[in-house]
Amino acid sequence: MDDDSVFRALADASRRQLLDRLYAHNGQTSGDLCQNMEMSRQAVAKHLAILEEANLVAVQWRGREKLHFINPVPINAVAERWISKFEAPRLDALSTLKRTLEGEGNGQQ
Repeated sequence: MDDDSVFRALADASRRQLLDRLYAHNGQTSGDLCQNMEMSRQAVAKHLAILEEANLVAVQWRGREKLHFINPVPINAVAERWISKFEAPRLDALSTLKRTLEGEGNGQQ
């Protein structure tokens, strides 16, 4: 997985909106995704191509229809690599504070 392509794909608000729409209803065609958006079908197709390249969207052909499905794996990998490690110290501090305030470990119950 290429973190740079995932971050580049997620940097655009229109692509995030497409991912949100796929999250709400997975397996849509580009025509479905164009509805109620301020983008042409061609613009949606370009954004979907970038999302596919970043492995954030997987496609499945059903006859002549190209269905798009969200792939959460790259987003999870980014969260594990970049977000979780920054949150771990805070969570440890909150856990220590909780134990201290509740009197655990100092003989009080």
